Amino acid sequence: MTAIDDYIKEVFGRDASVIQVSELGQPAAELKGFGYGKPYQITFSLDGVLKSVVLSSMRREGGFGHDHFSDRAQILIWQHATFGLLPRHVRAFDVGYFTREGRMRSSRDADEYFILMDLVDGTEYFYDLDRVKDEGTLTELDVARAQALSDYLAEIHAVRQVNPVIYTRRIRDLVGHGELIMGLIDSYPQTFDVFSQDDFRLLEKRCIDWRYALKNRTDRLCMVHGDYHPWNIMFRDGTDFTVLDRSRGEFGEAADDVTSLSMNYLFYSIQKYGKLAKEFKTLFERFLSNYLDKTQDHELLEVIQPFYGFRGLVVASPIWYPHIDLQVRQRLFNFVRNVLEVETFDYRNVNELLKD
Repeated sequence: MTAIDDYIKEVFGRDASVIQVSELGQPAAELKGFGYGKPYQITFSLDGVLKSVVLSSMRREGGFGHDHFSDRAQILIWQHATFGLLPRHVRAFDVGYFTREGRMRSSRDADEYFILMDLVDGTEYFYDLDRVKDEGTLTELDVARAQALSDYLAEIHAVRQVNPVIYTRRIRDLVGHGELIMGLIDSYPQTFDVFSQDDFRLLEKRCIDWRYALKNRTDRLCMVHGDYHPWNIMFRDGTDFTVLDRSRGEFGEAADDVTSLSMNYLFYSIQKYGKLAKEFKTLFERFLSNYLDKTQDHELLEVIQPFYGFRGLVVASPIWYPHIDLQVRQRLFNFVRNVLEVETFDYRNVNELLKD
């Protein structure tokens, strides 16, 4: 009980002394180890007075949005902050965490969380795309980098996991998560020249259809980055690069990463040519054809549509990209609407999807 005793002293003072620990509602017994998700009654003495508190964690099994430790942390942090604000609610004394060594640490003074990371040398990949757009020329290195980025996805996507709950959740999140399709739609202005509220409503309904089409393809679950776009890729010399800001879970659907990057080739090309053409067509098709050759995942072309829908909504957003031409935005919305209607995505005939 050393870890528990140390923790109780940290929270209530050095004079606190643990007397007994038992599962809540069960007879007292020697505690051999915590079972996550079980509540424990801890009885301790403080200044000669006996006190009892309940220590509770959350079960680790998947489902109900509790799949990652960060999901469970979010809920417990929120509970600690709000239990005391509701009349007649049980009081929360502290919120904390278990270390890998089984020790217990308090997080009660936390206000905002942060992460400390290594500093990476290099230049964001979007500078390459800016140069290609401005100069209208493509170098051998540009093509090599597109292939290297495709190779990288083929490599990480080869790492598979059997976890139907996580795959179903990732497809559900694609449609309903605040950072993804529905949340992004809600960030658009109520009055928008290119797409009406009725248009958005119909788009959401179509995405729900796609959720039901995809959510049971759980054998596709693989390692993913989750936000694999040109601002999260740092190149150094040649094809040497580092990725930044992995997002929304360790495993998911490969189409998420493939669309995150390839949508930007299409986006840049529409800005320059009004369609997928020339240098960006080369990059787009090399990226996808290489990926399909390396993975032989041709099923990707049957599940990629709602992910392109999401990425299209990102680059068409007046919040993220306020200065693009109205015509560019219109063609992006044409693509979003049309790509959701095709059963198999033809990556060599994308311009058909840009039409009204």
